[in-house]
Amino acid sequence: MADEAKAKGNAAFSSGRFEDAIRHFTEAITLAPTNHVLYSNRSAAYASLHRYSEALSDAQKTVDLKPDWAKGYSRLGAAHFGLGKPADAVSAYKKGLEIDPNNEALKSGLADAEASLLRRGGRGQSPFGNVFSGPDVWAKLTADPKTRGYLQQPDFLKMMQDVQRNPDNLNMYLSDPRMMNVLGVLLNINMRTATPEEMERDVNMGAVKKEKEGLKKEAEKAKEEEKTEEEEEEMEMEVDGEEKEKKERKAEAQREKEKGNAAYKKKDFETAIAHYSRALELDDEDISFLTNRAAVYMEMGQYEDCTKDCDKAVERGRELRSDFKMVARALTRKGTALVKLAKSSKDYELAIETFQKALTEHRNPDTLKKLNEAEKAKKDLEQQEYFDPKIADEEREKGNEYFKQQKYPEAVKHYTESLRRNPQDPKVYSNRAACYTKLGALPEGLKDAEKCIELDPSFSKGYTRKGAIQYFMKEYNKAMETYQEGLKHDPNNQEFLDGIRRCVEQINKANRGDISPEELKERQEKAMHDPEIQNILSDPIMRQVLVDFQENPKSAQEHLKNPQVMHKIQKLVSAGIVQMR
Repeated sequence: MADEAKAKGNAAFSSGRFEDAIRHFTEAITLAPTNHVLYSNRSAAYASLHRYSEALSDAQKTVDLKPDWAKGYSRLGAAHFGLGKPADAVSAYKKGLEIDPNNEALKSGLADAEASLLRRGGRGQSPFGNVFSGPDVWAKLTADPKTRGYLQQPDFLKMMQDVQRNPDNLNMYLSDPRMMNVLGVLLNINMRTATPEEMERDVNMGAVKKEKEGLKKEAEKAKEEEKTEEEEEEMEMEVDGEEKEKKERKAEAQREKEKGNAAYKKKDFETAIAHYSRALELDDEDISFLTNRAAVYMEMGQYEDCTKDCDKAVERGRELRSDFKMVARALTRKGTALVKLAKSSKDYELAIETFQKALTEHRNPDTLKKLNEAEKAKKDLEQQEYFDPKIADEEREKGNEYFKQQKYPEAVKHYTESLRRNPQDPKVYSNRAACYTKLGALPEGLKDAEKCIELDPSFSKGYTRKGAIQYFMKEYNKAMETYQEGLKHDPNNQEFLDGIRRCVEQINKANRGDISPEELKERQEKAMHDPEIQNILSDPIMRQVLVDFQENPKSAQEHLKNPQVMHKIQKLVSAGIVQMR
């Protein structure tokens, strides 16, 4: 049952329903509180919702339960990083790499955390973290005419919320003039216009007082220093020359990229690689050259070279604070290459993790599709690796022994293991359905009985199990239909005949009104949640039929001559909604 809840959680996580995933993983943890994988999965779901405190708690529990499992430290590092604690993240990733030195996910996480530390100058927290966490942040922005209009801009609100969640992300937005105005308002100073490089330098200085003093000294220095017109012109010419050369190199790089694209379309891969490589030499600030070259390597089947280029693109993209979509594209391409390289179910884990990381950068439907396909391939491969009919038979026999001893939970455990080893055995589904029935887990038993019938429609026990469970659930009309379906395959089966008789007795009992008000109420409440009953009651024709039964009995008798109407009336009678005297 814990595995089923885990599977539901994984499915929800894959489709981006992280709240549902957390709920299912929590249910699984309740059933199996010492399973480290469940805490790891829930930590990932919390992190996807930016609930890093909960993610950290689960990651720590994962490491406590399984200290020799590298992925636990990957979760721990990600949670610390999300909380804006890159130093702690670095420590966690390094511990994981001591266990698994070749783990690419840990290496990638470590690189991100170390890059964040480097941007901060080695400090463990953003210098302006407290500025954005104050209680009057939004009041100040609303009151100031320079920032009031920003509050109507969705992208600005998203930017502010991101910085409030993780002050370290401030560096990503310093090139936006709006953020500079926000800093000025919150710090109560006049911010001058500066280049992105100057802004990043100033933020890393981490002290507003130094900023004020620096501006003052800069003004004084400008007054004290007197340059001749000739010197100023010389400096302007030098700067203009550098800018011109840079623009020319970028333009040349774009031309090389276009040549590479043309060669790629012609499947002249070697030429395409040469052009993309030349573009990189001319301009290393455009990661599309790397992702394009990675695409060529992918087409050539050189998957390891593809992943290396993607790693470089991600690393460089984060240094340059490139568009999230570009970074996500590099991660998706890497994941695709890793899938191509996968030979075992374990190999798929890194690909899945890479796709998940890409989705946190940018939620792209194609990436989500690739993630789902990778997870399915991993599951199928795990099943193939685990498939063993001989062991499945042994586990089934163990389950049978425990069933005879009335030790139903133990029997369920062995039947479940048997199905993992051979998921196509209808008898095991039938046996486990019987266990679930004894345990009162009727929905689970019904699911197994239906699977049994699906695998072998001629297997009588499947119908017996399903009909009995529906009877216990007081769905007498459905149980009777199940028994009738079973009779088509086994016309002389006494269990089916007895089951139909019992259902008819209960339906007639309700028809005569020979049931207690409590039981009638219970049936009616259950029926009102049945989609089939809801459809009948919402049908305009059936509503008129019911009115005729009350107000025009003669007309109602005519309705009963219609087999479809009669069938629906029987369902309503069985459900206790209608009583016929």
